[in-house]
Amino acid sequence: MKIATFNINGIKARLPRLLEWLEDCNPDVACLQEVKSIDENFPRLEFESRGWNLETFGQKAFNGVALLSKHPIEDVKRGLPALDGTLDESDEQARYIEATINGVRIASIYLPNGNPRPGPKFDYKLDWMDRLLAHAGRLLETEQPVVLAGDYNVIPLDEDCYDPGAWIEDALTQPESRARFRALKNLGYLDAQRQIKPAGPAYSYWDFQRGAWPKDNGIRIDHLLLSAQAADMLKDCQVDRVPRGKEKPSDHTPVWVELDC
Repeated sequence: MKIATFNINGIKARLPRLLEWLEDCNPDVACLQEVKSIDENFPRLEFESRGWNLETFGQKAFNGVALLSKHPIEDVKRGLPALDGTLDESDEQARYIEATINGVRIASIYLPNGNPRPGPKFDYKLDWMDRLLAHAGRLLETEQPVVLAGDYNVIPLDEDCYDPGAWIEDALTQPESRARFRALKNLGYLDAQRQIKPAGPAYSYWDFQRGAWPKDNGIRIDHLLLSAQAADMLKDCQVDRVPRGKEKPSDHTPVWVELDC
């Protein structure tokens, strides 16, 4: 089963590119982020007419996540729970959707950026990551294969950035952000990309400014974290750079994992 994560930076703006990529890449599941659309305005028919099952958790003009699947999507949960596992009604941002697909528990995650820092946006990022840690731990207790896929807005290590010095003050590289990402892995989740390519550039994002794409001035912030049960089925994980080089692309490009299940 091929599971991909793709921050599309606006479903309306990227619809032609997304449909083209779905046909070319042919994933079983696509975890989308930053769809920037309320559920009622999501172009469902464009996908359902092509045989896709679809679940969305949208927000007008900002954020928003979705799951596309060739298989039935079951037991859908929208929104990241509070630390104690209850529904967090105070969080109005649409950043997390989770479901079971073909026996695998899959989440599409759009983690807060956190800039500018210090300030409320960075505090929200860290609080959100603490909630994610708590929920990821509960998911492990199910002993079900789990894939946490998405735009984490965390550059885990300096080698995951074309120029670490240029990002030293950014929320994506701060010790607090990186420590929480490591804590996720310490729970028992494996970074799929680094299982296949242990070192070296594996960028998934290039800014629209300053000629970042032609210069390959990228960063690695789109990750697929696998529970032990999912990691046991890992066959491959790759960055698909092709969509980023097309006309009117997202500033992200897809990353996909293939599981033997």
